[in-house]
Formats: sequence, C-alpha cells, structure tokens
Amino acid sequence: MGHVQDRWWKEVGKDERGRPVREKTSGHGKGMRYRVRYIDPDNKERSKSFADGNKRAAENWLVEVENDKNKGSYLDPTAGRVTFKAFADSWLSAQTFDESTRSAVETRLRVHVYPYFGDRELRAIGPSVVQSWVRQLQQRGLAETYRRTIFANVSGVFTAAIDDERLRRNPCAAKSVTRPRGEYPKITPWETEKVARVRHEIGERYRLLVSIGAGCGLRQGEAFGLSPDDIDLEAKMIRVVRQVKLLNGKFVFAPPKHGRVRDVPLPSSVAAAIREHLKTYKPVAFTLPWRDLTGKATTVPLLTWTRERGTLNRNSFNHHVWKPALRAAGVANPQRSDGFHALRHFYASVLLDGGESIKALSEYLGHADPGFTLRTYTHLMPSSAERTRRAVDAVLGANAEGPASPLVGGETGPPEALTA
Repeated sequence: MGHVQDRWWKEVGKDERGRPVREKTSGHGKGMRYRVRYIDPDNKERSKSFADGNKRAAENWLVEVENDKNKGSYLDPTAGRVTFKAFADSWLSAQTFDESTRSAVETRLRVHVYPYFGDRELRAIGPSVVQSWVRQLQQRGLAETYRRTIFANVSGVFTAAIDDERLRRNPCAAKSVTRPRGEYPKITPWETEKVARVRHEIGERYRLLVSIGAGCGLRQGEAFGLSPDDIDLEAKMIRVVRQVKLLNGKFVFAPPKHGRVRDVPLPSSVAAAIREHLKTYKPVAFTLPWRDLTGKATTVPLLTWTRERGTLNRNSFNHHVWKPALRAAGVANPQRSDGFHALRHFYASVLLDGGESIKALSEYLGHADPGFTLRTYTHLMPSSAERTRRAVDAVLGANAEGPASPLVGGETGPPEALTA
C-alpha cells in the first residue's frame, strides 16, 4: 500500500500523551512538499509530488492509483512523457496506408500539427490545448473539410496512444473541443454547354479525357491510366483497373482509389470519341512500378500521353492544359471546384436526372460507401414530390390536358368493373 510523505516535516518521536512530535527537515520550504510513494504492478517503486496545500489532492491521487491497480487499469505515469511528434512518427510508420496517403498524412502533421504541439509530451496535451489548436487552424483560413481531415489524423494518434496504455483519454473527444464539422458544400454541376466548351478548347490531343470524365465518371488519375486493353467496345463497358499516381515526384501505376476495380458502362458517344482519338494518337506503352516506387515493373499501353510521349503529370496538366482551356471557355478565374473532378459531378448529375439509382451511381463512381454518394449528390436528385406525381400519373393516366382517369373519377364515371 502506498503512502503520502511530507518532505518538509519529519516525526522524531511522541510526547507524553502519545502524540507525534515533528520537526522541520533540511528541505523545509523547498520544492514540492508532498510525495506520493507506491509500488506499481511490476513491483517498481513510483512517486509523484504535490505542492504545499495539496495534501488532499495527493491522498485522492493515491486512492485513484490503488483503485486502478485493483481494477487492472493502471497506467504507467511515465508512459505519456513521449513527445507527440515522436509518437506520431512511430504511429505513421506502422500504418498500412498506400504511399500517397502516407505522404499526405505526413505533410498534414508536419505542416499543421508539429509546429503547434509536436514537442509537447502526450500527457501535457489536454482538451484546452487541442481546442486552441483547432481555433488556430480556423484562423489560418483552411477549408473546414481539410481541417476535419487533419483533426481526424491527430485524433487517430491519440487513440493509438490510449491503446498503447500511454494515455487514459483522447483529448480530441472531450466535450469542450469543437471538432471541425467539414460539411461539404452543395455541388453545382456544370451545364452541358460548359462541358462542350471546355472539350472544344482543350485541344485535340486531350479532348478524349473530357469525354471519359464527363461520359464515364473516371477520376483524373484513372483517365490518365486508361488503356485500350480496358475497353470492350462490343460489350460497351470500361473496366477501371488502374490509375497513374505521383509519389515523391515519380510516376507509378496503382489500383483505383479504395482498391475498387469496377466496370462502367461505355456510352456510344464516348466510344465514338475513343475511335476518333485512335485515328491520330496511337497508344504508347509505359513501364512503371506497381503501387509504390519499389513495386514490380508493369507495362501498359495508354490512350493519352504528352507531346513528348511521356506520362501525363496531374500538376503540369492542370496548370498548362486544364486551366488555359477553362479560361478560353469563359471561366475567368478557375476555382478548386472547376478542377477535372467537376466532370465526375457532371456525370453524376446526368445519371441522377435520368433516374439512375444511388447504388448504381456509387458503383460506377467507385465510391467505397453508397452513403457517401447519397450525402454528396442527394440535392441533385429529383424531388420526391415530383417523382410521386409522375409515378401516380403514369399509372392512373391523368394529364394536364386530357380527361381524368376513371380510377380517380371524372366525367367518364367509374368503370363497370369497379361498380359491379
């Protein structure tokens, strides 16, 4: 059983009435007055000091330690002394992310977290520290969706520290911490005329990419990585099996996002665009590592490539090809929402307007969760009221110009079958 030691006074005997007699120690008035001493579950002596006037706090802390030992929930108080950066670096190196995700997480931590509390010990980072950091991110003008991602990474580090028995609680989960909500803004899809203008202005060499993005919903990297081997013109299907990615400035082939290989219907208009493209631009074979820079060399003939017969680089493409095409098409000041991804949103809006289901759209877009598709595009779906009117009118035969259906009454009267 532990005990609380008073370092400023020591007992030297008892008086005639049996009461303890105390005298000052050589350390009287210096440093912390109370020291809690106890034996941990590994049979090692531990201690914690408290200032003068905090004897009750020291006694309560000792009771808590003894209770934790009895319940098997004891934590070594020195375990949380590691700095956040040291623990986060270790955590990151153990994750099974793909290399691009690992690089993105490392960048978020290095740029937005380590400068604020990277050198603080885990045990010293409480809810108030986290809330102050959250506020700082907001003041720096970072988008809320991005702040939510950074916050999730930091919370993941603290959760791992709890699992490793370095912390008892995650400060990010405290009620006093306002986590970024990160609600995605409602998407306003491009109009057909805008897609057509961009397709015209982007030039013959890259025109096919617009057709693939708007007509099949492929992501930019997936469009860059599309091969004629992935296209079945007879079955009118595209099989999305890879993307071109940049890792540390070098190209690799990789599976689609979330590793979701998928089949996408090939519209006749896109098939015609592919045939037209192949008349001038024959496929070029590229050999790149698979998945990461040390991966197996994989050779794939690609439909689109640069003037120098190189692999398309998203950064160079966006700056030198995509944005000039947008400006030429009348977009004076291209925003983030005007990126290549806008073609996917256009594709989604067309399918929903045509009555396609969320489940099918989610599969075609390669989303990991149909719920995400619903949250992203639900505002683009025809209203339930209008769908109800159309569905009932289609069955009952009512229209604005003709007579009412006999099933709902009107001048024609009820049918004989219903009055028999």
